[in-house]
Amino acid sequence: MVAFGLVGLVLSIAAAMIIGPADLGVGDVYAVVAQHLWGRAADIAPIDDGIIWELRLPRALLASICGAGLAICGAILQSLMRNPLADPFMLGISSGASTGAVLIVVTGVGGALTLPGGAFVGALIAFVLVLILAAVAGGGQDKVVLAGIAGTQLFSAVTAFVVFSSADAQQTRGVLFWLLGSLGGASWQQVALCGVICTVGLVVCWLHSDALDGFAFGHDAAASLGVPVRRVRIVLLVTTALLTAVLVSAAGAIGFVGLVLPHAARMIVGPTHRRLLPVTAITGAIFLVWVDAAARTVFAPQELPVGVVTALLGVPIFVLILARRRRFR
Repeated sequence: MVAFGLVGLVLSIAAAMIIGPADLGVGDVYAVVAQHLWGRAADIAPIDDGIIWELRLPRALLASICGAGLAICGAILQSLMRNPLADPFMLGISSGASTGAVLIVVTGVGGALTLPGGAFVGALIAFVLVLILAAVAGGGQDKVVLAGIAGTQLFSAVTAFVVFSSADAQQTRGVLFWLLGSLGGASWQQVALCGVICTVGLVVCWLHSDALDGFAFGHDAAASLGVPVRRVRIVLLVTTALLTAVLVSAAGAIGFVGLVLPHAARMIVGPTHRRLLPVTAITGAIFLVWVDAAARTVFAPQELPVGVVTALLGVPIFVLILARRRRFR
């Protein structure tokens, strides 16, 4: 299953590099990639080389990395919280990361703190606040989701306040478009950073697969099975916050990927996390590659924010998944 998924991902990235207003074919893409990776001479115009190597390839790779990372975050949070509605966007982590990143960009607070660093701090603050609100409300998984919704609204309001009070007109347009999810500024540096963090995060989560299986029966049951509940929760929550922060700093707050894709993967391979996590990552990667391709071509030359397209597709897909789950209960 994973091998077929990887082949599908490679083909999806190749197709995304061809799709667009420039008249480029499979041969052009192969020639450019071969030239840059293996030094083969390519008879191709410099502008076409730039379109493929500097624009489309890093954008498709970043879309795949963001899709994989966000889907993994959703799968982890749904397992830890034992709530099918948990995801980085719903629990306020994405909004907190957005606030941290916007504060760095617009106001310059944080000194030497980088954009991913500011997003990470914002994500951690948001998630801690959500947990505190849930505890004050009496605990329980439903309370966490409700607290997450409140946290999302709070940090969204703080972000809007910072933008409209401190940014100029040009910054405001750029930040608002970025907040809706945009891969238009993809670069090889972002691909490298997000790729390393996402790979490390996936490995950390996969190594805790057995513990995540234990969480399906509740924290007490997991502890009785020998799972160090507190340590595992801290490690996975910090990993999730770091993943979300880095991805949000690169692509903005993209919703519904972490909510919908884990459910789709469970329908394919079942709930065992050793199989679920790799399939979730590949499914999320393929999904966001095609979503981004649609976002930049459907209304070309106008580009849609990626988050708008994920919401338009994610809501009906999620309704279908819920209907299917209810039918088979």
